[in-house]
Amino acid sequence: MTTRRNFITKTMLGAAALAVSGPARAMSAKSYKKIIGANDRIQVAIAGLGRRVGAYIEPVALKSANVELVYLCDVMASQRDKALQSFSERIGYTPKTAIDIRKVLDDKKVDVLLNATPDHWHTPSSIMAMKAGKHVYVEKPCSHNMHENELLVAAAKKYSKVVQMGNQQRSSAHTIELIKDIHNGAIGKPYKAVAFYVNSRGPVPVQQKAPVPQGLDWELWQGPAIHRDYTSDTWDYNWHWYGWNYGTGEAGNNATHELDIARWALQVSFPQHARVEAGKRHFKDDGWEMYDSMEATFNFHDDKVIQWDGKSRNGYNTYGKGRGTIIYGSEGAAFVDREKYEMTDLSGKVIKESIAGSNEAGTALGGGGDTSTAHVLNFFNTVRGKEKLHAPIDDAAISMAMVHYANIAYRTGKGFSIDEKSGRMYDRDAMALWSREYEKGWEPQV
Repeated sequence: MTTRRNFITKTMLGAAALAVSGPARAMSAKSYKKIIGANDRIQVAIAGLGRRVGAYIEPVALKSANVELVYLCDVMASQRDKALQSFSERIGYTPKTAIDIRKVLDDKKVDVLLNATPDHWHTPSSIMAMKAGKHVYVEKPCSHNMHENELLVAAAKKYSKVVQMGNQQRSSAHTIELIKDIHNGAIGKPYKAVAFYVNSRGPVPVQQKAPVPQGLDWELWQGPAIHRDYTSDTWDYNWHWYGWNYGTGEAGNNATHELDIARWALQVSFPQHARVEAGKRHFKDDGWEMYDSMEATFNFHDDKVIQWDGKSRNGYNTYGKGRGTIIYGSEGAAFVDREKYEMTDLSGKVIKESIAGSNEAGTALGGGGDTSTAHVLNFFNTVRGKEKLHAPIDDAAISMAMVHYANIAYRTGKGFSIDEKSGRMYDRDAMALWSREYEKGWEPQV
């Protein structure tokens, strides 16, 4: 007898090869009605209940989504309690709570993991989920390093699972429209894109040894990362800036989004060369341990180039917006962010524009909004066999690689050439950072 879980799995064989050039056309109603279970309720678990969790309330609560929230999982008691209240008020029932993600993944009832854990947990827990038979929506950055990038793609293929990264602008209707126009020649041949992010983050505390906060399972929070004693203000967001054991810098935290749009617009894969100019420019004596300003340049075949301009702690609005992507073509240019796009001719005259009125968050902590909702719903509908992923992991991982190249160039202090087919770097020092050291027993394996 075919179970609902076996059906969902069988329908998604080959998911890693799904198209990514825009919103895929869904099956007709007549077609998917022939699929037994296409309308079955999907059983969902959410792991990581910090600032990003609010982005899941709407897609989970929508009746049309037809999902049941089974678990809310986090290593911090206060976050579990807060999320439980927020979700229960919207969905009208009370899901289970859990501390250990392994307990959640052992439950055969769970079909899907929405993975909003910290960066160092993303790939290991996503692979654990796939091994346990779950499909995975994993927030950016989908990996902590290039080794994990490869493992994540390999796992999705091996276990035939639907895996989507949280680069939600891929599900933005106005962005999809613009990219389609660009690919159809609206600005001629696109040759360069500038992706940018501007914020005015303040000083962060210098780490000091401190008691583990009440309600926090510190050892489980660290999980795959090398374990150490707790230091003040680490677990709640500042881990992003406290070295490379947990975080991936601002490139992993935010550049992922705009670099992905830039690469999508230019229709390029791995770059041929990467280099950066970066450093810590502000609040020299605070606890921030990596760059807070970065200019990265990636060169591709056919003389195409993508640049990343990231200013974490200088709010000067260079481009008139807090974040976005500019695409230059032989016959014009385009700008797109989470709210709008515009195209211009060579004289700078606007020839087409669209203001979406999106409520997707920009530079505010946490985020969420209509685009995130659309991206999660696209994932749910792909699990059912009704749609195709807008950001399947084999493509998203290439955008993720650009983040890792930028961080590696910063850490080694030099640029390097890259094999545009395999993504491997032609530099011994760079390749030494291909992977990372893991806590014993936590090494991710496909």
